[in-house]
Amino acid sequence: MKARPLFAFVALTATLVACDGLREALTAHVDVVARAGSQELSVTRLADLMGQAKLQVPTDKQTATILTDLWVNYQQLGQAAARGDSLTDPKNIDKALEGVSASIRVQRFMEQVAKSFSADTGSEAGYNASVGGLLAARHILLSFPQGATPAQHDSVKKAAEALRPQVNDANFADMAKKHSSDPGSGQNGGDLGVFPKGAMVGPFGNAVAALKPGEISAPVETQFGFHIIQRLTWERAKTAYVAQFAQSHSQVAESTYMAKIDSNANVKVKDGAPALAKAAALAISQHRDDNGTLATYNGGALTTGRFVMWLETFPPQARVAQQMQQVPDSLIRDFIKGIARRDLVLAKADSAKVTLTAEESNGLHKDFGSAVQQIWQLIGVDPKALADSAKSGAERERLAAARVEAYLDRVMAGTAQPIPVPPPLAAVLNMKYESKVNAAGIDRAVERAKVVRLAADSVRASQQPRSQVPIPGVPPAGVPQQAPQQVPQQAPPQAPPGATKTP
Repeated sequence: MKARPLFAFVALTATLVACDGLREALTAHVDVVARAGSQELSVTRLADLMGQAKLQVPTDKQTATILTDLWVNYQQLGQAAARGDSLTDPKNIDKALEGVSASIRVQRFMEQVAKSFSADTGSEAGYNASVGGLLAARHILLSFPQGATPAQHDSVKKAAEALRPQVNDANFADMAKKHSSDPGSGQNGGDLGVFPKGAMVGPFGNAVAALKPGEISAPVETQFGFHIIQRLTWERAKTAYVAQFAQSHSQVAESTYMAKIDSNANVKVKDGAPALAKAAALAISQHRDDNGTLATYNGGALTTGRFVMWLETFPPQARVAQQMQQVPDSLIRDFIKGIARRDLVLAKADSAKVTLTAEESNGLHKDFGSAVQQIWQLIGVDPKALADSAKSGAERERLAAARVEAYLDRVMAGTAQPIPVPPPLAAVLNMKYESKVNAAGIDRAVERAKVVRLAADSVRASQQPRSQVPIPGVPPAGVPQQAPQQVPQQAPPQAPPGATKTP
């Protein structure tokens, strides 16, 4: 009977030891943010990079994550350069360029689909009847002054009414240049080009739609002022109208086609998907092989890995990952649906045997190799330069690592530009070279960076010269402060005790 408590004690002890071991494993190396090969990015190093940066970057997790990914990729590039690895293995490149290849195939498939749409390219009859809601016009604007009074409003109206009889088809452009206060179109003869009716404010769009081609309106009032409007003739609008009509018509047809795909596929976004998508967007390299499901559709599912693959095809200037953090979940859900549709269209492209040509594939590989060479040179780890400065492989790797750190110092000091590593290149680097990012380390670095930033700001403030502008109650720099003089007995009674005399 006494054995049971002993067994219970042993079990409890084992549990506590296991918990201590787990806790130690989870908290071990929290002073390290990331590793790339033999190199480590410490919490202190990352905190100092952010906190002491002259660029005054935000000391938040998003900045820390971006900087950490950049450090990892740069260090991996340095390792490759030190080892003479050109990073041009065709299989790895093809895998890394999967998203780019998919985008090209989807675009080519949609071009084929577009050929099945109506071949109407826009005609004079369609233009005259405003088919598709497209209009073309030019105008002369007499604008209201800011905060116009009723009298000023009437004055602008009278000026427009007086100007209207002087305007005709032959002199419209010259009159617009002379009288229009619209800075965008005035110097272009008032020409607004081709536009959908809904693109303009209501009174303006309605007025254009009511005109026959070539007809000039009476003054039309909008919140901007009074407009004298001419709907352009077919001869003037033809070139722009045909181009705009073709684009608009194609967009409408494509939207209709995509809506049909969406309806047939029954795309459903999973609960919690927006939060997962936001997190994955900020750490793409960690989610390329993530099989978690964001959305389902008839016949398949959109995984997190597929989602980030498509994200990598957006241009860097779009800042999709950053924008995703700032919009409501409802928009993220729509965005996930849109990405799922890409997967669906890609499946149709594959069924239609849409592939890249050999020339296109070779071009992508060539561009990849050029990107590697260019970044090596920019961050100072060109293989030839490393070989000229260090003999052994280990020495070259140490030299490359040191040059990466020096480059990041210059970036954060504002004397060098951060060089983004294209997602396909980052993918190949992660295939070939080990790296690991510690989320707990990033959190610690962010907290430390805030402390470092406060200290750095305090030092900068103390080094600033004192203001020479007199401040009430504060003597100018270099002028000794005098003790306040006593107010004479004859001073007015309302003067507070201890007030100083006016010099």
